[in-house]
Amino acid sequence: MNKQSNTYTIIYIIVLVILVGAGLAFTALSLKPLQTANADADKMKQILASVHITPAKADVIADFNKYITDKFIINDKGERLEGNAFDVNTANESKAALDSRRMPVYECTLAPGDVKYILPVYGAGLWGPIWGYISVDSDGSTIYGAYFAHQGETPGLGAEIEKPAFSDQFNGLHLFKGGEFHPVTVIKAGQTPLNGEDAVDAISGGTITSKGVASMIDNCLTGYKAFLESLSSKQN
Repeated sequence: MNKQSNTYTIIYIIVLVILVGAGLAFTALSLKPLQTANADADKMKQILASVHITPAKADVIADFNKYITDKFIINDKGERLEGNAFDVNTANESKAALDSRRMPVYECTLAPGDVKYILPVYGAGLWGPIWGYISVDSDGSTIYGAYFAHQGETPGLGAEIEKPAFSDQFNGLHLFKGGEFHPVTVIKAGQTPLNGEDAVDAISGGTITSKGVASMIDNCLTGYKAFLESLSSKQN
């Protein structure tokens, strides 16, 4: 075939595209298990962070299996559902109606008789999604710890939600006040909550992100109300 002809050039380009495409597809498929494993390990690390456990990279999976003694899915009535809690997409569930949500619960045993329940939350910040995990004592009301993360909030402003200076404010706060369910809110320092709920100080200069955290907590934790009430009833 004449290498100077248009036909040769077209065939050469087609073959080259096929070879390159096949190579990229093979590489993507080969790396997918590793990417999935890394994503799962990072998720485990975030879950453990909500109960103040910060394992070394090599110990994440072992520590997750050690401390997370049960994981399950519930509906808005607090009833257990079939399925793998770890595989639930909280981003999608947070946008669904309460009565159709599938919500994961991670049961964490720190020591014999010392059980915490870790609840995922997901919402929107200023520039993109924000998410986190909130751990609650077995009384169903007292927050033991919290972890928050973001995709693209402004460094030094909204991105501060991932710092302990913000998340540590949640330690010891309550989700029930006077027998009524009131998820913790985020307000400007010095202000008083409207409904008497517990509150934390907003990020200075990160108003929209702070409001996003408050909305995220209210939206997601409201779905767990019946489950949390059932924990409280077991204590009485």
